[in-house]
Amino acid sequence: MHSVAQAVERLDALAATEPVALLARTFADAGYELALVGGPVRDAFLGRPVTDLDFTTDARPDDVLRIVEPIADATWDVGRAFGTIAARVHGEQVEITTYRSDVYDGATRKPEVAFGETIQDDLLRRDFTVNAMALRLPQRELVDVHGGVEDLLAARLRTPQAAVVSFRDDPLRMMRAARFTAQLGFTVTDDVRDAMTELADSIEIVSAERVRDELVKLLDTADPVPGLRLLVDTGLAERFLPELPAMRLEIDEHHHHKDVYEHSLTVVTQAIGYEAERHPGDAPDTILRLAALLHDIGKPATRKLEPGGAVSFHHHDLVGAKLAKKRLRALRFDNDTIAAVAQLIELHLRFFGYTEGAWTDSAVRRYVRDAGPQLERLHELTRSDVTTRNRRKADRLAFAYDDLEHRITELAEQEELDSIRPDLTGDDIMRILDIPPGRAVGEAYRYLLEVRMDEGPLDPENAEERLRTWWAARDTGA
Repeated sequence: MHSVAQAVERLDALAATEPVALLARTFADAGYELALVGGPVRDAFLGRPVTDLDFTTDARPDDVLRIVEPIADATWDVGRAFGTIAARVHGEQVEITTYRSDVYDGATRKPEVAFGETIQDDLLRRDFTVNAMALRLPQRELVDVHGGVEDLLAARLRTPQAAVVSFRDDPLRMMRAARFTAQLGFTVTDDVRDAMTELADSIEIVSAERVRDELVKLLDTADPVPGLRLLVDTGLAERFLPELPAMRLEIDEHHHHKDVYEHSLTVVTQAIGYEAERHPGDAPDTILRLAALLHDIGKPATRKLEPGGAVSFHHHDLVGAKLAKKRLRALRFDNDTIAAVAQLIELHLRFFGYTEGAWTDSAVRRYVRDAGPQLERLHELTRSDVTTRNRRKADRLAFAYDDLEHRITELAEQEELDSIRPDLTGDDIMRILDIPPGRAVGEAYRYLLEVRMDEGPLDPENAEERLRTWWAARDTGA
């Protein structure tokens, strides 16, 4: 965190920018209060980039529109019922919300919106003290009635009002507590943790889409593990992602295996590392992070205690892929994300057969074909899945995967592996065999694809000869 003096300098510089200064003058001239509030003020203290300009005012929405329209490039009525008007001022998008003093019924997280009279009313309703600070404009006076600066200095998350009251009003704030724990590197106070545990069931009144969005925001932080731990430890994860705490398998004195839960969190961390290494500067890869988190969720259902102290998890990859599909659908993820995550989970063990003996070119081709567009993510997930402390074993697996990637590159250069197709098209098959469209064409196509996988590309004459031979044998039942 920056020092208070540095934060003041940053806030002064922000207040002096043309969009902020113009808004401040315009609202003051109209006789209304205006303050920069929440995230921008917090981030000034943390030294983080200020990406959103959020303001609060005593002006009602109609008045806000009347004041802003003459100085704005454009305005949007993004939430007039909730008191929010958006505008673009000197190229910057801003949101201006009327002071609110909301009332919740406890049955939903949607409040009965009530406009407040003072900025103190407005700050009280906010989620955490570090987000309940404001900078009055144009006088540049810091309003911090709930000790947000002290909590920033202590790197802690605390609610402006009693945590039980705050989370009962809006249970999604508990998800945000986990996200901010990861995003800001803060810890929650004991009363916040206790309230999350007590009210974990109330997350069920929040829509699946809202929960999904907060989960994605958490996973997309630089280090989501502290937030994930908080969700599990308070029982929140049990309500919307029960497969995660279920990986905390009991280990008896006779059968020992790796802690699946801790292993999965480590895989998430390592996947983020590979992601940053291979794609520096790119946006977070949510699909890879979901796959890393969920890749072993099939283990609890498939665990078998074997004689002699061994433990097996046969087919946990296939079971896990099915469980992931079901859970991600319940959380309203889009179909493409669901399919990609499930595919990665299903394939994440495939590589380990490579270490048992060199694959043929045909096996490498199948690996690439089955991964399809998820090949790069599969590389990263598979490497991340190596968490052994045995350095010799880790090195052996790393060298083996280096070799596999090298072979994939070589084959791709030779054969354009990424777009493997049979050597004859469906039209070629129908022409050569003189057959109409139908099931037989599909069978022939799959046969030629297997030939291509096993032997590499054939010239058209050889491909036609192989097709005719296969067709003749098929007709005679040989």
